[in-house]
Amino acid sequence: MTSDPLYFRQLLSGKDFAASDPLATQMVNFVYAIGDRNTGECLLVDPAYSVRELVDAVSADGMTVTGVLATHFHPDHVGGSMMGHTIEGISELLDIVDCPIHIQRDETEWVTKSTAVTEDHLIGHDSGDVLSIGAVDITLLHTPGHTPGSQCFLVDGRLVAGDTLFLDGCGRTDLPGSNPAQMAQSLSRLAEVPNETILFPGHRYSPADSAPMEEVKKTNFVFQ
Repeated sequence: MTSDPLYFRQLLSGKDFAASDPLATQMVNFVYAIGDRNTGECLLVDPAYSVRELVDAVSADGMTVTGVLATHFHPDHVGGSMMGHTIEGISELLDIVDCPIHIQRDETEWVTKSTAVTEDHLIGHDSGDVLSIGAVDITLLHTPGHTPGSQCFLVDGRLVAGDTLFLDGCGRTDLPGSNPAQMAQSLSRLAEVPNETILFPGHRYSPADSAPMEEVKKTNFVFQ
């Protein structure tokens, strides 16, 4: 038994996986693996592009995928059709691993339409729900604006923010299901996250892969 059971890994599309996929390289998505080293269980956050590579990557660390956390329904995060491309995602993952897909409750219809994954594989959550994997607790925060059911995850001093908040800027609010007013409210909520919390975004749109919220609040124009 390790004293710190947290398993946390950040993987960049087009580099750490799907290296031969031009779209994955262009989109620079981050996938996260969060789990308990003692139990060997982990969840994949937003698996897309090459799900077999993601499963193999965590397996090489001695971890087994037992579920998925989805920040929102867009194809570069959960799979589906995008810009004339078909992206692998949770549908293909379920062919490899039979596991639950944890989403925000308001995202259910959007996820089923974009991925063809049926509701029996989806578990809808509300803001404030805590998902435990072994001894590791993950708090789910509903942060609508980019999509109706966008959600962020707090785990051990880390904020996995999907496309709600980047190190520079925030998610777009001109897409189907987007809402600028809701985004403003969500960003206000995230402004209350403790300064020492480390932000891990859904895309690498900045030179850095992560940053303390204290720094993000000072430098990101959305908080000005």
